[in-house]
Amino acid sequence: MIFFTKTLICIALLLSILSGCGSSQKEKNESKEYDMENPDKFNMPESLFEISGIAFNKGESDTVYAIQDEEGKLFRLAWDVKLQRHTKFGKKGDYEDLSILRDTAIILKSNGSLYVFPLAEAQFEEAAGVLEIKKILPKGEYEGMYGDEESGNLFVICKNCPQDDSKNSVSGFIVNPNDSTRTIGRFSIDVKEIKAINGKVERGFRPSAIAKNPVTGEWYIISAVNKLLVVTDSKWKVKNAFPLSSNTFTQPEGLAFDRAGNMYISDEGDDLADGNIMKFSRKK
Repeated sequence: MIFFTKTLICIALLLSILSGCGSSQKEKNESKEYDMENPDKFNMPESLFEISGIAFNKGESDTVYAIQDEEGKLFRLAWDVKLQRHTKFGKKGDYEDLSILRDTAIILKSNGSLYVFPLAEAQFEEAAGVLEIKKILPKGEYEGMYGDEESGNLFVICKNCPQDDSKNSVSGFIVNPNDSTRTIGRFSIDVKEIKAINGKVERGFRPSAIAKNPVTGEWYIISAVNKLLVVTDSKWKVKNAFPLSSNTFTQPEGLAFDRAGNMYISDEGDDLADGNIMKFSRKK
């Protein structure tokens, strides 16, 4: 009887430990800042079915700026209003992200080229004074870019660059858009730190969007390939990595924050779903 009682106690302790570990892992793989299960969804008009990058001007969410990955057009929308306006800035191509930085629109092409023009030109049918900056970034494939209003710099992250082994690290570059001759800094994400939290990067990490949370100063990085959202501190050390549900996301391509710290993720459409932008309100 004593032996049986001790056995039951041991089993209970073991189950308690395992349950605690599971709970800890679940907390680690969930966002503490945002409820990822209940977004406010804004379905896009047909012109933005293949929406890629999104941005706000100085964090003001009254106007959403967006691009799609085939046409050289910058779109403007009001939240939850499908009527859109656009301005043409370039030929057809593979455009992946955009930033509105100090009253300037900057669009990133997948080959690393940048298209730069005054934001005031967005009210016209075709933008004037568009500057195309080539070869400022090393050869590679790029999808994520963030314009930092405070420093005036761009942070561009590799999706697939020759100098990287995406199973170990992913490179990023800091660019001064006013100096089209060189990059002014570098950063990197340690993929092993992501693996320690979430095993979904065994085949490599392929970022598709990057943005800084204006409230916490943390970096948020999305990978559509991995269906993963990674959070790092200001020094690029990984703090969390949690999955993006396939029930919610089809192909998450763009990321932006408004002034209040609410998070917006753009999601490209497919045969069964429209392209959309989802707003995740910051938890109080």
